[in-house]
Amino acid sequence: QLQLVESGGGLVQPGGSLRLSCAASGFTLEDYAIGWFRQAPGKEREGVSCISSSGGNTHYADSVKGRFTISRDNAKNTVYLQMNSLKPEDTAVYYCAAAEADFAGPSETQYAYWGQGTQVTVSS
Repeated sequence: QLQLVESGGGLVQPGGSLRLSCAASGFTLEDYAIGWFRQAPGKEREGVSCISSSGGNTHYADSVKGRFTISRDNAKNTVYLQMNSLKPEDTAVYYCAAAEADFAGPSETQYAYWGQGTQVTVSS
């Protein structure tokens, strides 16, 4: 079975930093583009960032550009999302997802495999 497991979420103060990890099992992550999505209370899931299978291409939502950095370590079968200068509006459940493509954009329809999410809460 293909599995993605997110970790690294938690409670952080505004302006703080957090690094999320997405670990894959059951398949070789290097063959997939990876996206990070989030769903805030009362809102629909939205794309945050995505990265190509090789790591050479990335995309960021305007709301996180300059603050978040996506990266991957294919040797560890893991993708990361470094989140800096966190704001209360970043509070959400964060999901990673894999697409059978070299690169996929922020649309959920491109991703076939999803993790169960990790909670990020930004509050003082």
